[in-house]
Amino acid sequence: MMKEALYYEKLDNKKVHCRLCPHECMIADGKRGFCGVRVNSAGTLYSEIYGKMTSMALDPIEKKPLYRYHPGEYILSLGTKGCNFRCDFCQNWQISQEMDARLEEITSDQIIRKAKELKSFGIAYTYNEPFIWFEFVLETAKLAAANGLENVLVTNGYVNPKPLDEILPYIGAMNIDLKSMDEDFYKKTCKATLKPVLDTIKRSVRSCHVEVTNLLIPTLNDSEDCVRRLVDWVYENAGAETPLHFSRYFPCYKMKIAPTPFETLKMAERIAKEKLKYVYLGNV
Repeated sequence: MMKEALYYEKLDNKKVHCRLCPHECMIADGKRGFCGVRVNSAGTLYSEIYGKMTSMALDPIEKKPLYRYHPGEYILSLGTKGCNFRCDFCQNWQISQEMDARLEEITSDQIIRKAKELKSFGIAYTYNEPFIWFEFVLETAKLAAANGLENVLVTNGYVNPKPLDEILPYIGAMNIDLKSMDEDFYKKTCKATLKPVLDTIKRSVRSCHVEVTNLLIPTLNDSEDCVRRLVDWVYENAGAETPLHFSRYFPCYKMKIAPTPFETLKMAERIAKEKLKYVYLGNV
């Protein structure tokens, strides 16, 4: 069920240039992009995860986390495998970083029927990075919208402007991870860059409901200065009513740093409430 990818260019010698995310991968014949799920076959780029999922569940919307969007309701949530980040602290590493994760085939029609059967108000694309599942998420989101269902993205925000602008008209809400305001943090810990994430937040708040999540990791992004810079940026670029979630870190995947002290989260909450109306603590 491989599907020809959107947003790529064919180059000489059967190479391709993927234009979906800011990694802008140049992919040789037979090789995959950074995300691990977009493959060049004889000069054509394909999505290996089109119509394939690893996980599906009916979740409270607050689990996304989204606290100011359909509160108290449940949403059909699904994800696949792969990611365009390499976070050392990934909490879903079994499906985002391990390429042998077990996949099940599913169609957009089946997802819509399941959502209606479970009386879900919509569909959340989550668990791993939904933007690398772009072709299938776009198709499903269009069908969901046509059937009166809402669409939610839980994302790292690492996507190029053109694909983002194509899908935004079908999206009701997004939770976007803003992992730090430090470029070095993104480069060293996530193997990515900061600016595209900031750009995604600024573009998305003009189109749909957005909530921002920041995972506080001791010694890496949990200082008062780190928190203030992040809060100031959200206030100035997304607005005082944009909900901000500070999430408690626990050791996971490759990272062994001790869990975030509760006092650190309370400090972050106090600073954020100086400027933002909705501030929440998670994993506590």
